[in-house]
Amino acid sequence: MNIIKKVFAAVALFAVSATFVSCGEDAVPKPKAFLRLDYPVEDYVLYTGKCPFTFAFNSQAIISNKGNCNFTLQYPRMKATIYLTYKPVEGNLEMLLRDAQKLTYEHVIKADAIQELPFVNDMQNVYGMFYQVGGDAATNAQFYATDSTRHFLTGSMYFYARPNYDSLMPAASYIKDDMRNLMETLKWR
Repeated sequence: MNIIKKVFAAVALFAVSATFVSCGEDAVPKPKAFLRLDYPVEDYVLYTGKCPFTFAFNSQAIISNKGNCNFTLQYPRMKATIYLTYKPVEGNLEMLLRDAQKLTYEHVIKADAIQELPFVNDMQNVYGMFYQVGGDAATNAQFYATDSTRHFLTGSMYFYARPNYDSLMPAASYIKDDMRNLMETLKWR
């Protein structure tokens, strides 16, 4: 009988402790969360060096002249760089256009889509194409701009990270806006 009392006492103790441990608030699933990345408001400054063009760029970028009017605009906080390459047009406009388009379409292997956005600014004599590259391509945006007779400028954005479009999208969107602004403010001399 002593064993029955011990078993009964153990079962009763377990039941009472289980009641106290299990009592509490109902489990509520947590809402989905998204990474929030805040970037500073754009503050554009004008590049007016010795090159045959001027443009406005984001003051958050570090500009470096690599010689022959080729530039890098580095965004250290986003681990990204815009590469600007200038070439004079010397009867080779068709080749320059073909090379710029070829550079963009080399990313078609990894890209989900490439959207072409024509750019025309008759007042400043600037004509070109802005490419938005979707998917896990090495670059998310490229452009070229020309006056069709003397000047040709290309720009490409690259990140120093594995190209994962979902993760890079906020930074890529921010820099794409800067690239569009660069095209819109471009003036030939």
